[in-house]
Amino acid sequence: MNTITISLPDALKSFVDEQVAQHGYGSCSEYVCELIRQDADRLRLRGLLLEGAASRRAAPADAAYFDALRERRRER
Repeated sequence: MNTITISLPDALKSFVDEQVAQHGYGSCSEYVCELIRQDADRLRLRGLLLEGAASRRAAPADAAYFDALRERRRER
């Protein structure tokens, strides 16, 4: 595992320390890693949403659509 060092103003350091204490993180490092993971997940989701928005329009997912899915499953 690699190490990085960051500098925080006192107010942010206090905030991080409070979050660590209140939410059961073992260290400031765990808290920051969780924030980075959440941001990466958010960016992946944003990419998927943009990809979906740019894709061609699909058939509506109405009752007939689900009936056809059930029928294909029964055929297998």
